[in-house]
Amino acid sequence: MKIITTKQFSRDYYQLSDALKSKTKKQINFLEKNRFHPSLHSEKLEPKSENIFSFRINKKFRVSFLIEENCIFLICITNHYQ
Repeated sequence: MKIITTKQFSRDYYQLSDALKSKTKKQINFLEKNRFHPSLHSEKLEPKSENIFSFRINKKFRVSFLIEENCIFLICITNHYQ
């Protein structure tokens, strides 16, 4: 599947530390190969009808993404506990 980043995702990514950027790249590689790779802890977000998912960067941060046809759109990076 093709990975496409939104402007918001790019802004969020830019603000991460180098260690988190590296971990994010690793997780995106897993996502590209298998969106339900065990390391990602992927989950479908509410409302379920919108096909928006998230995956874990680490215990604190998650990436929201949307699946449309043959593309995965990386939407944003959020603090999982806010």
